[in-house]
Amino acid sequence: MANVERGPSPGPAPGPASEFADAWEQTGSLLALREVVIAANRLRHVIARRAGLSETDLLAMEHLLEQPVGPGELARHLDVTTAAATGLVDRLVGRGHVERHPHEQDRRRTTVEVTASGREEVLAHLLPMFLALDRLDRDFTPEERAVVERYLRGAIAAFGEVEAAPPPSS
Repeated sequence: MANVERGPSPGPAPGPASEFADAWEQTGSLLALREVVIAANRLRHVIARRAGLSETDLLAMEHLLEQPVGPGELARHLDVTTAAATGLVDRLVGRGHVERHPHEQDRRRTTVEVTASGREEVLAHLLPMFLALDRLDRDFTPEERAVVERYLRGAIAAFGEVEAAPPPSS
């Protein structure tokens, strides 16, 4: 995005966001972070396709691997309607990836949990990456890992600011 040769664009002068982006001298760490984000997005698509899932189904599996939740909470996490989340859960149940269980406190509700076979299928697609990242991580000293972690947590916070901010006014 930054440092790209552009001719004059028709219309009004660029706003502050374009001016900043056009003048921004990105460091190697910023460029690498951008590449990581792009690669992660591409990988989600590849893993979903290989597993025979939609990307939303894979996102649901990732969330459910962290903790079982009900269809309503899953809908909120995925930013879809409860009807869409129910259909998604139905598909995953049909494939044997998840099971519905009665909620512990409220028997009218259900909790969706990943099955052992569903967990294994998703993790098997990710295992080569896990192994490579484990080797990479072991090459760093504890001090170096602390710096990398601080940088990545700062990047996560920056992403969170964008997510929490209201849309820019046009």
